Order: sequence, then structure tokens, then C-alpha cells
Amino acid sequence: MRKILVVDDEPSVRYGIRRALEGNYQISEAGSAAEARKAIVGRANEHPNLILLDLVMPGESGLSFLEWLRENNHAIPVLVVSALDTAKTAVEALQNGASDYIVKGFDIAELRKRVANILRIEELGAENARLRRELIAEGQFGRMLGTSAAMRKVFEMADRVAATDATVLILGESGTGKDLLAQEIHARSPRASGPFVAVNCAALPENLIESELFGFEKGAFTGAAQQRKGKFELASGGTLFLDEIGDMNPVTQAKVLRALESHKIERLGGSNSIDVDVRVVSATHRDLPAEIAAERFREDLYYRLRVVTLEIPALRAHKEDMALLVDSFLAQLGARHGRHAGLSREAMDLMRRYDWPGNVRELRNALERTLVLTKGDEIATDDLPEEIRRGTGAFSGSRASSRASASDSFLAEADFREAKRKFEIEYLKGKLEDHHWNVSRTAEEVGLHRQSLQEKLRELGIKRPGK
Repeated sequence: MRKILVVDDEPSVRYGIRRALEGNYQISEAGSAAEARKAIVGRANEHPNLILLDLVMPGESGLSFLEWLRENNHAIPVLVVSALDTAKTAVEALQNGASDYIVKGFDIAELRKRVANILRIEELGAENARLRRELIAEGQFGRMLGTSAAMRKVFEMADRVAATDATVLILGESGTGKDLLAQEIHARSPRASGPFVAVNCAALPENLIESELFGFEKGAFTGAAQQRKGKFELASGGTLFLDEIGDMNPVTQAKVLRALESHKIERLGGSNSIDVDVRVVSATHRDLPAEIAAERFREDLYYRLRVVTLEIPALRAHKEDMALLVDSFLAQLGARHGRHAGLSREAMDLMRRYDWPGNVRELRNALERTLVLTKGDEIATDDLPEEIRRGTGAFSGSRASSRASASDSFLAEADFREAKRKFEIEYLKGKLEDHHWNVSRTAEEVGLHRQSLQEKLRELGIKRPGK
């Protein structure tokens, strides 16, 4: 039988509630917040399923008791039963964690209905949590898959942290699914009904990222014809996902740090502080401690972002998940393109031998390209992309030799800026060659917006051969 704790300093009220509910529930009583606290702490394994709480009591108020429940992570639903019939009081109670609010003088049938509704919602929540844990055990976390120990560890940690409001830093190479993990953390959080707003810090030019994050007032700069809210404001009440935060410039880093510390922002060209209620999840493929050592990333921001750190392993580190991923992707892609095919055993062996530098994103793209071009119902080794058949990745043969020579060239430079320029040229040329100079696909792999990549190519003077 489900247990209900009635907390009220008036014996007559406790008696009335007991008479109304005791046929269906096991009722216990407390005459003050202090007594209720002792009952909860003293019987840790026998927590009530619901607390009916008065707000005005001698000593400690009901609101203070609500705060204590939240601060000590006692996830017990609370129905406030109070003589105070004001919207302000009700809103304050709900903001402090109460599930519902009913005014004394209520109809008995209404009380029973409210109690039953709250307990039913809690049961559904517990059932959903159980089902989510079962899916994790089976290797599924939202749209992410993996039965390997490494992936299940990530899923389990992400599921635990999702229920909190902690700031999360997701690490992993490009293509591992950092954005999918961030979305699922939001979907499993108490903020799930709020917005999920994503910003790719690497895809935005330095002169635009600040206005994107914080917004601007009319007339703040040339072209600012009207006021515009930034991503922090748009994400208020939900989650802000800062992807590739390691590429953020130092000035913006300082403003993001202030926003995280004060929960306030100012629009560009404005002077008023605006309150924002956001949970920040960030991600990067960069080595942030190395970036800090090179004075490109703020150490104080790093520690503010990494309250909880989740690291997604590269696909080459959990190849035991390959068959699961391949089957899932082929089913999805087959439904999209209206044709179905499976991998031959030899083709699967080649897939396992390949190192997948682009990780799960590269795997999905390779399967889509193969499925579209394959004629039969079975994908043979000859149907796979050339780099997978070679089994040595994109950096092979004469191209690998030329890239190695270029590597020696930029490493030999004494001037850092010139070395960086040469590296960027060779890196982007190599990626463009891998994708037959398709700018859109290259931009997707390297984590840049197509327009940003085009601007970078113009800046470096990179042109397609023959043009």
C-alpha cells in the first residue's frame, strides 16, 4: 500500500485528511517540518510516496521544508494543502518543487482526485525510468547505439546526469555523436519541455558568434535594423548546447563565463541585464588542457563547463558495436531510399578492419553511398568505397606520401602563424580530395558550416585543380 505523510500543525486537519484517504493509503502524520524531516531521514528505506504539506506552521515554514527536500535530493512528490489562497503563494510553492496546490476547505472528492493524479504521474515516471534503464542495458540511448562496455558506461553516466541541472562537457572526435548525446541528455532532463538550442561555435565567424549568443539591440551595429534575442535568451527554461566550444574566441569565452556565473546576459548595444535560466551542455573534439597551456582557452571557463565530463570513444575503440550499427543504419537508410540490402560476411570483415577516422558519421555516410549504388540485395566487398577496401583509410599511397612531406614542411616552420597557415592548407586540401572536392560533404566532416569553409578556402587561396 502506498504511503502518505501529512504535515500540518493542526490536529483536526490531519485527522480530516486521514479519514478521507486511509481506506486506500497508509497514512502517517507530522505536526511540524522538523518532525517530517526526522520521519524521512529516520526511515530512509520507507520514504512516503507522497507528502501533503501545510505552508504556515510554527518554527519552519512549508516553503523552507520544500527547499530542504530539493537540496537534499529527496524526490518525493508534494501536494501543498494550505489556507493561503493567493496565486503568488501557489506559484512560489510550485517553483520550489511542489507537484500541486490545493486550498483548505476543499471537497473530499477533489482531494482524492489530486492525490491519485500525482501518484499516477509518479508511477508513470518510475516506469519510464525503468524502461530507459532496460534500453541502456540493451545498448540504446535515444538515437545512439552500442552494447560495448565503453558505450554503455557513457550511456549510464549520461542518464544519471540528465536528471540533474549540472553543466556537462562532452568530449570526443568529430563524428562520434556528441550532438546526439546532448539532445538525449536534454530529453531526459526536467527541462525536456523547454527548448533545446544548439550553436556550433566553429561554424560561426568570430564577428558573429557574440551576437548569436547574446543577441543585439536595434542600432547596435550597421545592419542591426531591429532587436534580436540571442541563443542564451532563446534557450531560457531549457538547454543551450555549445558545440565545438574549443573554437570559441577569448572575448566570447569571457562573456560566456560571466553568463554562467551570474545567470545574466546583456545584448550587444544594450545596458540592461537580462536574467537567463539555462542549462549549458558543451562539446569539443579539442584537447582543452592543451588549449589552456597554449593560452587559447580560459582555465576558469574550462572548470565551469566540466562539472561532469562524458567522453565518447572513437568507433575504432568499440568495433564490437559495428554489426549493430550497420544493421540499424541499413534499416533506416533502406526505409528512406526504398531499397534494402545486407552486408556479406567478407564486406563486414573489411568494415571491421577499417579505422573509421570520421567515426559513426563516416560509417553512416559510407553505408548510404554504398546502398544507393549497389544493384543487388547483398553488399559485396567490391561495392564498398575504395578507402574501406584498401583498409588503410584515406591517407594511403602517393597521397599519404605527399601529405607526410607537407607535414614535414609546416613542422619545420619557425613562425607559428606560417606553420598554422600551411597546416590548414594541407589539411583542407586533403579533406577536399577525400570528398572529390565536394565542399558540402567536406564541411560536414570537418565540423564547419559550408559558408564558413568557403570563406576559409578564399582566405587561404585554396582552389580546385584546373580552376
